[in-house]
Amino acid sequence: MNLLGANVLGHAIKAAGVGAILMLSVSASHAQSGPFAGFDGSWNGTGTVSLSDGSSERIRCRATYKVDGSNALAQTLRCASDSYKFDLSSNVTSNGNNVSGSWSEASRGIYGNLNGRAGGGQIDVFVEAAGFAATISLTTRGNKQSVSINSKGEIRAVQISMVRG
Repeated sequence: MNLLGANVLGHAIKAAGVGAILMLSVSASHAQSGPFAGFDGSWNGTGTVSLSDGSSERIRCRATYKVDGSNALAQTLRCASDSYKFDLSSNVTSNGNNVSGSWSEASRGIYGNLNGRAGGGQIDVFVEAAGFAATISLTTRGNKQSVSINSKGEIRAVQISMVRG
């Protein structure tokens, strides 16, 4: 290779390296931070719902999370089986790792408040409404998420595994 060709190639490699560094720094500056980091987006998966009569069924679920800044999260979780469904929505804000907000379940017309903690890809909350209370735990690791709901109501337990996309 002649000297001119080597010089042009060297400048091209340097320019590509600088461009890659700039792209990484821009991506990092726009990355989510705060207790809801990693939740934003659409998720799909399957799981089981265990009911108060002792029966359990396989369910299919879709979830959508919209993170607004670093301290607000809007969530929907819709799950259905052949004979059962629920449609859960929540709006949550954080103050550090403490979270609070409201939730509703559309198919049963119930709504209430939630309180808990979030951080490190984990959200753990206690939800309550008139005649209903449950604990909900969401864990996100990369493109995988697990959801666990436990209560003493009609729905005794829900276990869901989802992937982003």
